[in-house]
Amino acid sequence: MIIVIKRDATPEVIEHVAEKIKGAGLAVHISKGKERTIIGAIGDEALLASISLEALPGVESVMPILKPYKLVSREFRKEGTVIDVNGVKIGDCELQVIAGPCSVESKESLISCAKQVQAAGAKILRGGAFKPRTSPYDFQGLGVEGLKLLAEARKATGLPIISELMDPRDTDVVCQYVDIVQIGARNMQNFRLLMEVGKAKKPVLLKRGLSATIKEVLMSAEYIASQGNSQIILCERGIRTFETATRSTLDLSAVPVLKEETHLPIFIDPSHSAGRWNLVAPLAKAAVAVGADGLMIEVHPDPENALCDGAQSLKPSKFAALMDEIRLVAASVGRTLAAV
Repeated sequence: MIIVIKRDATPEVIEHVAEKIKGAGLAVHISKGKERTIIGAIGDEALLASISLEALPGVESVMPILKPYKLVSREFRKEGTVIDVNGVKIGDCELQVIAGPCSVESKESLISCAKQVQAAGAKILRGGAFKPRTSPYDFQGLGVEGLKLLAEARKATGLPIISELMDPRDTDVVCQYVDIVQIGARNMQNFRLLMEVGKAKKPVLLKRGLSATIKEVLMSAEYIASQGNSQIILCERGIRTFETATRSTLDLSAVPVLKEETHLPIFIDPSHSAGRWNLVAPLAKAAVAVGADGLMIEVHPDPENALCDGAQSLKPSKFAALMDEIRLVAASVGRTLAAV
């Protein structure tokens, strides 16, 4: 249930309404927008039957939320959520690009790559320290040492960093180093992990699972939000279909559908969906055209010798050329991309 608060309501009045709801046994989530403050009452609405919410001071209206995902729904928050990551605003009119290698391999290659993607206009550096691989014999990442190298790259460039968290037991150490926590496709429904990052209060990029429906990814986001963390970025990275020409099928229709369903910003990962570097550019431009708030692109200085996903990684020169093309597409749909 949503309780819309009047514009002139004082903090004390808002707190009084919240306490009434808590007293009935429901959880409370307060969202302060540009024009309105709303209170989300989460739980069995039948418990509120004895309280006349409309009669409480400061209450403008009361509305039920019909969607199973409450806190991340567009019903709960009409305005789009904007997440500020060390001055980089995600979900605003400026398109944001996350770029870097699939996995951290060495200090020299990482910092070199970081400087090159930054020069092309990327505002956030990606790099895997813990790698979920299909085969147990493939490179699994450098672990904590990889996180330390990412922190060094941040110090050298000023770029915020994002890396994947796979195990709830690693939450504290990953959050110690990164600015954004990534939850990969294979962990989208690892509910214990989702609740841990919800408690951590770090911005989270949540990737859609390989076979997940839009409703399912939104319910996973709800797990994070239910723990008090609304700094969530949804990421479409391709889903498994009968098609074998690409690694996965990129569901571009997910972007406008999600824009209707949720207030959270939406990214597209064209690298993992295609699995082939030569498809990254057209898919990235298409993603911007349909309204994505940002892109996550793999870039490696030497893809042929990359320890992970070299086939889908762009060389820095090709990435820079793509960024120039993206600026033109972004301008055509009323978005901007940082100039270089």
